[in-house]
Amino acid sequence: MRSPDVVVIGAGAAGLMCAMTAGARGRDVLLVDRSNKPGKKILMSGGGRCNFTNMYAEPANFASQNPHFCKSALARYTPWDFIELVNEHEVPYHEKKLGQLFCDNKSKDILNLLLDECSKVGVEPQVDTTVHEIEKTPGGYSLLTDLGPVTCESLVIATGGLSIPTLGSSGFGYDVARQFGHTVLPTRAGLVPFTITGGLKDLCIELSGTSADAVVSCNGESFRENILFTHRGLSGPAILQISSFWNPGDKVTIDLLPDRDAAEWLTTEQTERPNAELRTVLADVFTKKMAALLTDSWFQSKPMKQQNERELRDVANKLSGWQVVPGGTEGYRTAEVTLGGVDTSELSSKTFESRKSPGLYFIGGGLDVTGHLGGFNFQWAWASGNAAAQYV
Repeated sequence: MRSPDVVVIGAGAAGLMCAMTAGARGRDVLLVDRSNKPGKKILMSGGGRCNFTNMYAEPANFASQNPHFCKSALARYTPWDFIELVNEHEVPYHEKKLGQLFCDNKSKDILNLLLDECSKVGVEPQVDTTVHEIEKTPGGYSLLTDLGPVTCESLVIATGGLSIPTLGSSGFGYDVARQFGHTVLPTRAGLVPFTITGGLKDLCIELSGTSADAVVSCNGESFRENILFTHRGLSGPAILQISSFWNPGDKVTIDLLPDRDAAEWLTTEQTERPNAELRTVLADVFTKKMAALLTDSWFQSKPMKQQNERELRDVANKLSGWQVVPGGTEGYRTAEVTLGGVDTSELSSKTFESRKSPGLYFIGGGLDVTGHLGGFNFQWAWASGNAAAQYV
């Protein structure tokens, strides 16, 4: 029978942070994970370079039905606190853009940092370890695991959401929440590419691999970043961002000329280049292939001087307000996050302890707190893991 003070289930970003911080407080911590190695999502994140935080992280960058919940933890453990840890371990990094910090080398640098910190305080992740049963006891919790029976005072659930199941995601955390009387808000894939159906899919296939700067809007939210055409539909940072605010059937508006007044620009081009074909004019702002395909799909390709006022206005409106109704998303298979999850109104925002079952804590991606793209979800993992670790 093992009897640590704390059991943390889930050796991802939040679980590792919680384990190493609680261990540093002198707590005896057992960290378990059913995967064959810790930190799998850390390793694949950021294209293998781990966008480990965002310098500008603040509560406005997070979506939740309980928007005030994240404020306390984010204030107590800031991006600069994690950056300090990165600097201590001499991990080289750079700002890619918009406050997004990436490793210069590999994501493994961040994972090794966390594992080193765990090792310092005697925490060794127990991988390939499944938790089969959990029961409340007078002194805390008893667990039936592949390691045998385990008892603890504090139990931390850090198993994340449902995104990218090939990396070990499951509904385990939600099952535990429900077992102990918690509400689990409806979940869906977030930060995920759109799938496109109908005639528009042909255009996406033709342009697969082409990206363009755009402002993408839906349900009162807008993001400016690149969009990327794919064989299945639309992706790229701006699309991933807006997907978290999209519901099936909603229109998504895409401004393909974010730096221009489209009508004014086209009128000027008509005056200055009357003999130029529309596709030639558009090739000044898009790739030649994209300019040609957009022209062939949406407009009449003829010299600018032959475009009447109404036709130019239609071109301007289409380019600055292209409306798309996605057929759906690629789902959890490629989603970076899970929207919804454990209802945070049933947790303490200070300690992350359950209000339903004392000694039970929930942290990380399994909660109904979802960050924007760009390092915010890692910052939530660090902040929530650190917050709970002060009290477990």
